[in-house]
Amino acid sequence: MTCSQWSPDLLGAPFEARSIPLGPDPDGESEVSATLVRQLADQGESPAEPRRAVLYVHGFTDYFFQRHLAAHFVEHGIDFYALDLRKCGRSLHPGQTPHYISDLALYDRELEAAMKLIGPAETLLMAHSTGGLILPLWLDRLRRAGRAPRTLGITGLVLNSPWLDLQGPAFLRSVGTVAINTVGKVRPRTALPTELSSAYGDSLYAGAGGEWDYNLDWKPLSGFPVLAGWLSAVRQGQAELHRGLDIGVPSLVLRSARTHYSRKFGPDSSSADTVLDVRQIARWSGCLGDRNTTVPIDGALHDVFLSAPAARAAAFSEVDTWLADLERRNSNPTLQES
Repeated sequence: MTCSQWSPDLLGAPFEARSIPLGPDPDGESEVSATLVRQLADQGESPAEPRRAVLYVHGFTDYFFQRHLAAHFVEHGIDFYALDLRKCGRSLHPGQTPHYISDLALYDRELEAAMKLIGPAETLLMAHSTGGLILPLWLDRLRRAGRAPRTLGITGLVLNSPWLDLQGPAFLRSVGTVAINTVGKVRPRTALPTELSSAYGDSLYAGAGGEWDYNLDWKPLSGFPVLAGWLSAVRQGQAELHRGLDIGVPSLVLRSARTHYSRKFGPDSSSADTVLDVRQIARWSGCLGDRNTTVPIDGALHDVFLSAPAARAAAFSEVDTWLADLERRNSNPTLQES
């Protein structure tokens, strides 16, 4: 695997991007690649200070475009990296099915490659929604393979509304999941008859009711079709998490204080999670292992860092407080055990 060199990113300066070739797609859709985006911070000239970095992973129907998220960490002297996974955003090539993957463990290749490109650093992992399922599973696999995340420089994990269970009626999590897995095996690219609301997209996009501008080809307002094989992979990952993981590092889980499902955008869509059931996030966060902190953010959207200014500020404040405590504990071995 030979990575490209860093070049200007579509977000403009100071962002740079680098393609990570991954070879033939195990799911049969030509060559695949991932894309690593970065904004570097001025971390000073003292060689005694360890370099610090963040690696961010997006969710479903998503890619990295959040300049303000990178700016927050860069202002604190932390290099910011974001990974567009295979077939997502910058990494989606003609003829490929957006976001389609048959096994979440296949993402291990680009995650490992991204960590090598980041190089020696104390690295905080961050993820949103489906990315918030992908990263814990990867960390648990690393630990089981005898590669403790801490020995790789990974210091902690921040999850932003992670997708830890299947929302909706209870039967979808029992007989519905059996049906999903069956169809996923024989006709994996069958689009499931799910009615996708544009309420969340409308709450974000500046051309609708939101504040943010992004590429609608990579993040359509009503989302991409949900395919049986992909959802089966997600359900298998969620089942593994429900049995209990040990990710090997402390974690912070941020979520909205409430869920509001709606077929159309309305006033309540701007202050609630319109995608996931926040009660499920609260229930399953304890399955991450190690030290976990879960914080509801009043008025937050599904992506807490794309919420209205007050909720967004509250989310950043929680991260800063948690990160300061994490760094204090890491510098004092006695506190790590308390």
